Amino acid sequence: MKICLICSSGGHLIEMLPIAEAVRKKHDHFWVTFRSPITEETVGNDRYYMVQDPIRNPLKFAKLIFKSVWIFLKERPDAVITTGAGMAVPFCVFSKLFRRKLVFVESLCRTESASMSGKVLYNFADKFYVQWKKNLEHYGDKAEYVGSVY
Repeated sequence: MKICLICSSGGHLIEMLPIAEAVRKKHDHFWVTFRSPITEETVGNDRYYMVQDPIRNPLKFAKLIFKSVWIFLKERPDAVITTGAGMAVPFCVFSKLFRRKLVFVESLCRTESASMSGKVLYNFADKFYVQWKKNLEHYGDKAEYVGSVY
């Protein structure tokens, strides 16, 4: 099984590391994330693609959509795991159009509210995990509390 690990840099990337360790042991995988001072060091020798942060800019977001399609068609993952943020949405939606499995892990920093990417991807996700019990209030029955991924 080939798995795409997609997340923005910073906290989302750090939260993905324990998940990536589990994936590395059993599956072919690749990353999609932003370039940042810690990104290349963090993903190590794993295969990765760097995308530009759209920063809610419509032109940059359109470019992100096209790059997401290109990466998806090149790699053809069987499943996608994401911790967000918004930059992951186009890739995740596109992967669902091709009937791939989608796993969303709500960010640990979301203690009182749902994230924008969580709100959008909740309806697409095959598995939807939250790291705080309180976040179950913000989502429907599909959301599962798993505690911290650390």
